[in-house]
Amino acid sequence: MAKVKASFFCQSCGYQSAKWLGKCPTCGAWNTFVEELIQKDEPQQGSWKTSTSKQISAKPIEIKEIQADTQERYKTIDNELNRVLGGGIVAGSLILIGGEPGIGKSTLMLQISLSFKDKKVLYISGEESDSQIKMRAERVNLSEQISMIDSNCYILTETNTQNIFKQIEILEPQIVVVDSIQTMTSTYIESSAGSISQVRECTAEFMKYAKETGVPVFLIGHITKEGTLAGPKVLEHMVDTVLQFEGDRHMTYRILRTTKNRFGSTSELGIYEMHAQGLREVSNPSEILISQKDSDISGVTIAAMIEGNRPLLIEIQSLVSVATYGTPQRSSTGFDSKRLNMLLAVLEKRGGFRLGQQDVFLNITGGIRVDDPAIDLAVCVSIISSYNDMSIPQYCCFAAEVGLGGEIRAVNRTEQRISEAEKLGFKQIFVSKFAMKGIESKKYAIKISSVAKLDDVFSELFG
Repeated sequence: MAKVKASFFCQSCGYQSAKWLGKCPTCGAWNTFVEELIQKDEPQQGSWKTSTSKQISAKPIEIKEIQADTQERYKTIDNELNRVLGGGIVAGSLILIGGEPGIGKSTLMLQISLSFKDKKVLYISGEESDSQIKMRAERVNLSEQISMIDSNCYILTETNTQNIFKQIEILEPQIVVVDSIQTMTSTYIESSAGSISQVRECTAEFMKYAKETGVPVFLIGHITKEGTLAGPKVLEHMVDTVLQFEGDRHMTYRILRTTKNRFGSTSELGIYEMHAQGLREVSNPSEILISQKDSDISGVTIAAMIEGNRPLLIEIQSLVSVATYGTPQRSSTGFDSKRLNMLLAVLEKRGGFRLGQQDVFLNITGGIRVDDPAIDLAVCVSIISSYNDMSIPQYCCFAAEVGLGGEIRAVNRTEQRISEAEKLGFKQIFVSKFAMKGIESKKYAIKISSVAKLDDVFSELFG
């Protein structure tokens, strides 16, 4: 007879308690404890836990005696995914991909699964049937690189991990994709699918399988209404890499961002464009973030920013008008509203512009959110351009931070910003004169205007 034990788990952070609590002592959430049954029984046949005939106890090894092996990486046809993962898929790694419903997580992983021709891929789905996956595969099957005819992809619609590992032992795949981890269930846990204990147990089984066989495993995860990954926080600690798929469902562009990576940098990001035929990687995102205009418009400037390790040029739009409804409005989309208020105070105090009775609206085009301080100068110029109703030349861009004294401060990696602006055909870029140390302006075809104060910029642009 199996010994059954009941415990209470916090659905927010995964904290376990022997009794029900109104407030979680770990995360402070109220009324989040749910009773779950935990079965303490010996593993049955078919689990990956019993795949090894005998357990070998680990022994301590001196660090200088450990042989450091080179990490084998699988290159995919998706250069954006390769960049985010740090150069490719590491053998034996456990990768978690999270994002909002309908953002494109399953489509991205199905495209990657179909693209491998020399490796056997097992796509495990607990949310869709075989025919539904086939319909999506036919939709993205529109290129020579992604083809169902030449692919080596196998589909398995199953949620029980014991049955999954039986099929894995028979098929012996080289890459495994699980869609999604919240739908998987283990017979060792009596609670329902998606609960804290089930998610933790199923992830532990896939992690054990990945580490012992060297097969990389992708886990697709749901997120909560707050935007965090559903399940216990320990889920993010267990996996090797955590990828966040972001973007507005009403916009066509998606951003694949790394929040944790044991085999590479967490500063990289990939940009995709959603089409009816699937996701298309965007190799030069600066071109899509800068709108095409027939004529010059006031209040529009271009800023050279750094997102992760990639330089981007984005368009900033401002609208300044007289406040006719009492208190002036300060609204920003994609930019910190508190920083906008600070820059407006600097313009009024140091620049002498009367913005106290003006409505100010600021928008970052493309639907992205920016926190790089290097766009401060572009924001200030955009606001004054709309205030004076004078357009900025389209060939100008800006890359500098603005201090409280009205000084133009230097930002990091100025050379990368200058090179990106030159590559996209800009003729002039405004940077801080304190950022020009070690930079040879003669080797660039673009004109580099080094300035020290806001007055220097305004006098050159507006006279």
